[in-house]
Amino acid sequence: QVQLVESGGGLVQAGGSLRLSCAASGRTFSSYRMGWFRQAPGKEREFVATINWSGDKTYYEDSVKGRFTISRDNAKNTVYLQMNSLKPEDTAVYYCAAQRTLSRSIVSDYDYWGQGTQVTVSS
Repeated sequence: QVQLVESGGGLVQAGGSLRLSCAASGRTFSSYRMGWFRQAPGKEREFVATINWSGDKTYYEDSVKGRFTISRDNAKNTVYLQMNSLKPEDTAVYYCAAQRTLSRSIVSDYDYWGQGTQVTVSS
């Protein structure tokens, strides 16, 4: 079992930056692939970024490539999402999630989810 708690969301102007953190409980954090997803009002939850267990392989949704960076610190049981050059269309609730399959971006393949943190980007 893994429990996930996100933090770092807030209100930022377009072009600004935020860093989201996701703290995980449990001694097996380093064995999980971690992902970030987001959900805007009236829309389905969508994939943003993922990182493998060791942190040397990452994968991003096209609209965030070059602006967002996912990273992890297994010693601290924490995964991060650095978001730069934010746009109003990035506004959503952001969730971190954990899973152990080889899948990268499928919502239903992730077993554990945090409660989410709101990111609002004003124009």
